[in-house]
Amino acid sequence: MSDFPEFKSFAKIARLSREIVITEKIDGTNGLIYIDEQNNIFAGSRNRWLWGSIQEEIHNDNHGFAAWVKENQKKLLQLGPGYHYGEWAGQGIQRNYGLKEKRFYLFNINKWWDRERNGELKEGATQEYCPSCCYVIPILYKGVFNTEAIENVLNNLKKEGSVAVPGFMKPEGIVIFHKASGQLFKKTILNDEKPKNQNEHS
Repeated sequence: MSDFPEFKSFAKIARLSREIVITEKIDGTNGLIYIDEQNNIFAGSRNRWLWGSIQEEIHNDNHGFAAWVKENQKKLLQLGPGYHYGEWAGQGIQRNYGLKEKRFYLFNINKWWDRERNGELKEGATQEYCPSCCYVIPILYKGVFNTEAIENVLNNLKKEGSVAVPGFMKPEGIVIFHKASGQLFKKTILNDEKPKNQNEHS
């Protein structure tokens, strides 16, 4: 059998009618915080490192994200070792949300919950408070996948405005996490049918 090519089996197909979690899609810029086992902390954007505590200077920052990580590194170490992804949003970034400051919204809703804004969403002892300098992406729906629920959440967001920043009436859209497949999907309120490069706020 040594002359046979490598056998690759067909991947298992996830069942569509399984739990989904819908969160608000924040229109900012991607941020990454990495903490190693020695408590060194690093700040990155979507595709590059911006700064690390192993150095002093910040080079080519992304809307001040690295400077914010550097300033708040003691609080951010509460995140613990690993990769922590989120959205850096607010003043001067994309649609601004009417904010006079910038905010970092953590994506990992299964680990973190927000003491001030999402406390009612705590679901068991495995979740922890996020550091006081961070926010958590708001959960808008949890339940079995169905398109009606998705459209209802999107319409409510359009009608009532942002949950992340109450009072801001031009939210971007939603992100749908399908647990069985481990996949993320997004829907935007405007121009959802257009490819990303044709959509200003994707």
